[in-house]
Amino acid sequence: MSDFASTAHSLEAAQFAQQFVPPELAIVVPTFNEYDNVGLLYESLSAALEGISWELIVVDDNSPDHTAERVKALSRQHGNVRCIRRLGRRGLSSACIEGIMATAAPFVAVMDADHQHDERILPGMLARAEAGIDLVVGSRFVGGDESAAKGLSSTRLWGSNFATRLSGMVVGGRLTDPMSGFFLMRREAFERVAQSLAEDGFKILLDLVVTSGRSGEPLSIAEVPYTFRARNAGESKMSALVTLQFLGLWFSKLTGGVVPPTFLLFAMVGISGVAVHLVTLWLFTNIDTPFVAAQIIATLAAMTWNFALNNVLTYADRRLRGARLWTGLLGFYLVCSLGGIANISVASVIYEYRGATFLAGLAGAVMSSVFNYAVTRIVTWRS
Repeated sequence: MSDFASTAHSLEAAQFAQQFVPPELAIVVPTFNEYDNVGLLYESLSAALEGISWELIVVDDNSPDHTAERVKALSRQHGNVRCIRRLGRRGLSSACIEGIMATAAPFVAVMDADHQHDERILPGMLARAEAGIDLVVGSRFVGGDESAAKGLSSTRLWGSNFATRLSGMVVGGRLTDPMSGFFLMRREAFERVAQSLAEDGFKILLDLVVTSGRSGEPLSIAEVPYTFRARNAGESKMSALVTLQFLGLWFSKLTGGVVPPTFLLFAMVGISGVAVHLVTLWLFTNIDTPFVAAQIIATLAAMTWNFALNNVLTYADRRLRGARLWTGLLGFYLVCSLGGIANISVASVIYEYRGATFLAGLAGAVMSSVFNYAVTRIVTWRS
């Protein structure tokens, strides 16, 4: 390289260094089908955060409406926009974790893309964090239910209130809105507990507060009120599956983390499989099928039912498709067969020792459920 070219290159680098200001705040936004919202969100954030060095990190779960492409187009126009497009995995909590761990900004905020969260309170939230607060939560309820009523139907408001009461059982009275998806915190405080957070959850704030408290380093918390707005475009992600995922996380935290969040779903699917087994057995025995043959058919029917439900519910973020669906089903048959052997073995030992039929049967069922859950999580639905 000539002296002239070298000098020009050095001048360019110096000019870039003078222009670049590292972000003080990273806004992490998990998305799925939010194409019509992300552009307007950037404009709203730009107005609210004037004078603050910030960046927008969108973590998109491979939205079919091409949200990722829209964000990448924004990033070509604005240097403070980044897109993390995830393939083969989904989930709000894991998306938040990946987004937060991808920034070097000392402060991070998590919010939705649908404009229900009021971005105008972010400067005040940042000021509280800069003053030393670990976690600043945007609360819909610190000023009463009326602040949430505008953005929620009466049914969803009731459900939110009920979930808040359930959450209060594990977080105590530290938060008025433990179900909030809008918060800002010090990145170093997040990183202290990041490895202990559940990735297969829907409400990461609940997990953050409980996990930090049980680690012996509870977060200092402040709440900032805001009015929950109506969704700008698209459809709400709230569903029966999300509700079940929340209950799984709640139960896990209620048990001190002994029970993984997905085990509750796995167990519920297993209970429904018992019903499928009994109905199938009744149908085939009533058409004069030999009992052993009917039992085999009923067992396969229940296994197939359990596999299909677990694939779309318990492991929605790792859902098997195509050829992996069929190899996964065969592997599930094999694992559950081994689980059946474990069930019989444990039940037999307890029955011979105690002579208690119910206790022996229950212990065998629990043993096979734990075995099936642990092995299929590693083998069938490995991440």
